[in-house]
Amino acid sequence: MGITVPEQAEDSGLSKGLKRRHMNLIALGGVIGAGLFVGSGVVISNAGPAAIISFLIAGVITLLIMRMLAEMAVARPVVGSFYVYARQALGQRAGFATGWMYWYFFVIVVAVEAIAGGRIIQLWLPMIPLWMLSLGLMLLLTGTNLISARSFGEFEYWFASIKVVAIVLFLGMGVLWITGLWPKSTPGLGNLFEHGGFTPLGWGAVIAAVVPCVAFYTGAEIITIAAAESQDPERAVARAMRSIVARIVTFYVGSIFVVVTIQTWDAKSVGVSPYAAVLDVMGIPGVSTIMNFIVLTAVLSCLNSALYTTSRMLFALTRNGDAPKFFTKLSKGGVPRRAILLGTTVGYVSVVCVYLWGNSVFNFLLNSYGAVALFVYLLIAISQVVMRRKLESEDPGSLKLKMWLFPWLSYATIALMAAVILAMAFLPSTQSQFLMSGLTLVIILVSFEVRRRLGKRPGRPIGPNESSTTSSTSTPTLRSADMGNTPTTTQKRI
Repeated sequence: MGITVPEQAEDSGLSKGLKRRHMNLIALGGVIGAGLFVGSGVVISNAGPAAIISFLIAGVITLLIMRMLAEMAVARPVVGSFYVYARQALGQRAGFATGWMYWYFFVIVVAVEAIAGGRIIQLWLPMIPLWMLSLGLMLLLTGTNLISARSFGEFEYWFASIKVVAIVLFLGMGVLWITGLWPKSTPGLGNLFEHGGFTPLGWGAVIAAVVPCVAFYTGAEIITIAAAESQDPERAVARAMRSIVARIVTFYVGSIFVVVTIQTWDAKSVGVSPYAAVLDVMGIPGVSTIMNFIVLTAVLSCLNSALYTTSRMLFALTRNGDAPKFFTKLSKGGVPRRAILLGTTVGYVSVVCVYLWGNSVFNFLLNSYGAVALFVYLLIAISQVVMRRKLESEDPGSLKLKMWLFPWLSYATIALMAAVILAMAFLPSTQSQFLMSGLTLVIILVSFEVRRRLGKRPGRPIGPNESSTTSSTSTPTLRSADMGNTPTTTQKRI
């Protein structure tokens, strides 16, 4: 007998303030962060020119994961996206872990990006303490998120636009240099092979570099969370996922290609700031100021997205009884302000701790969330396989966008993600992140068990058509009415 899930089909109360132009850039804004502009230099230093291959492999893995997620999101657009899918496909424990891991990941992003943004501004305003600048950035973007989803969308639209324009200009100038059309350029692909070869550190280093590269792509899935506040979620997700991930891969792989072609991979400046190193070679004046501005924009964009994402994921958790109902309350404008404030409070505390105890706290934060998003990605992939089986048997008409070559490509994607996570456990550079992130997962699972044993089982609320004796551990069966195909007065599509 099918079990309905009415709370996911009803109107969530969230505003529908995100327009098509917002949705088209939200995924881009969530992915193109300081990791691309600065962190990619570490990958290049560790893999040489073949870092292009590392980013390409990671991009393909991300593309496959996002295709799997898009299939579920188009078939069943719900508040909470992949958290809900994990819950329905793999059970309450998996859903609880997925939702809270993702919330924790972006709460730490709030703190990390606020501190990073404060450090950049401090270069221009050295007289102001770092903690004050970081708190100021959080207050500013918390305010925009508290107003409305549309204000978040507007800020993210312009932040993402600046980043996209910067990357497009960078790629354009790089092509002119490589082809010899840039003044005083040294055209050709010599730098790819003349300093130890294309793989100077071996193919093992290239494969190992895939691990941090996958983490750089994290954020494209935000579009499926934001879809709940768009006017046409199915179409918005389908359109975005068909094109945006491919653009992201192009931006990453293309810009890394430009970097290692114009500047030698082993130059010290590449390890510090690869984009600035290239602009310096090209003779662009004010390189440091330009790059600091672009990186600051990327940091603010990620901070803005993180504040939004933490609040919506927490809101989704409350709707299923996996978080206190206190955070369910919405403002008159349909904004979960209490959920936003909880996420920023954790950020405030983190900034204060960094001020009191320095880089040891900052390093702890970085390690404790390093692999968490990868755990979530693995659960998304597994959920897709289970959900696809159910959809094919119960509501095949909802599969308007499908994963390629199912089920074999889905299985291959799961194996690739598992390999990336396993590699983190053995690589010296990522082992601490794996262990600390594993500790985060253990704490979340223990929290689930504590609530269950105390009789506060984090199960979804019983719907009006369900018996109070329905087993809380059964896996929900998907019915066509739950898929959002035929909304009714009691089951309105989100």
